[in-house]
Amino acid sequence: MPRVEVVDLKDGDFLLDVREDDEWQAGHAEGALHIPISEFVARYGELTEAAPQDGRIHVICRSGGRSAQVTMYLAQQGIDAVNVDGGMQVWQAAGRPVVTDEGQPGFVL
Repeated sequence: MPRVEVVDLKDGDFLLDVREDDEWQAGHAEGALHIPISEFVARYGELTEAAPQDGRIHVICRSGGRSAQVTMYLAQQGIDAVNVDGGMQVWQAAGRPVVTDEGQPGFVL
């Protein structure tokens, strides 16, 4: 399965967060699209509308397990998707900003 390290992500890379609502509300990467894995199939159209036409989708969760499942699903659909190794835990540990919906500092739940 295609993977990418947090340190290799660049500003402006398209990020899909598949964590559940309570995790998202505690803190997330600014600019990420949030579609919980539990709602992913039903809300798949939101992703295809928001994602860049020929761009890569970087899929993230808390530690990498759920995002790996979504990445495999997207790859089966012929979409260029990669799993973000270590997820939001590594994102936060690397010093990347974690924010709430109000733009305040957040944390990884």
